[in-house]
Amino acid sequence: MDPSVLESVVNRPVFDLGTPYNMGMPVHPSHPPYVFTLQRRHGDTMRPGGLGSANELIVMCGHTGTHLDALAHFARDGIMCGGLEAASVQSGGRGMTEHGIERVPPIVRRGVLLDVAGAEGVDILPKDFAITADVAQAVVREHGVEVRKDDAVLVRTGLMQRWNDPAFLDLENGQPGITADCAEWLAETGVYLGGADTMTFEFIPAGDDRLPVHGIFLVDHGIHILENADLESLAAAGVYEFLFVMSPLKIVGATASPVRPIAIA
Repeated sequence: MDPSVLESVVNRPVFDLGTPYNMGMPVHPSHPPYVFTLQRRHGDTMRPGGLGSANELIVMCGHTGTHLDALAHFARDGIMCGGLEAASVQSGGRGMTEHGIERVPPIVRRGVLLDVAGAEGVDILPKDFAITADVAQAVVREHGVEVRKDDAVLVRTGLMQRWNDPAFLDLENGQPGITADCAEWLAETGVYLGGADTMTFEFIPAGDDRLPVHGIFLVDHGIHILENADLESLAAAGVYEFLFVMSPLKIVGATASPVRPIAIA
């Protein structure tokens, strides 16, 4: 490798877009809670020379914390992306035999931040704020960036500031996010993935849990969804264009994987 190429990367600012994992963290009500315990503690066993060790047991759903949805996560009328019948590719403890998260390669590509909250001049978007295609395109113009084919497009609502607040999980009263028409615009552009700093990525009207954007992205167009991304440091630095790096765990047959994405400005 050309040393100048390596130097140009390692000396750039790096932004951690992942959430911490800890007992009591927010988890979608349809998923099991995150459980962590020390399975072995220092002093439980000893090795020659006075050496001891500790390890942990973790129980969690793949859709916990910052995570990437596999295409196997959603189906419409029993049909997944590419016309696959969901019933024919799911098998108990073996999980999904097609479209599992282990099929997703390491992701290294151009990233774009759409700081909608910043563009609206608020810390956090209201629960009833719908990010339509027109709204998103106006933010693109304000930031002076361009959304291109194969991009990773991350949408900031500011809601991550309430990560440790019960209000983060108040989905029944709505959640800001992108609408179906915005999803169609991104899909037509050919983005590789869409992500946000919210639990379910898309706009949720109060009392409505249909999640049409999940169907548009995961089923209709094969576009991955990143949820619960911490975009606060990127927004604070005014970084709207960056190198996006992320690699999901190879959990065979899983519908999602915890991830720790980074942005290199």
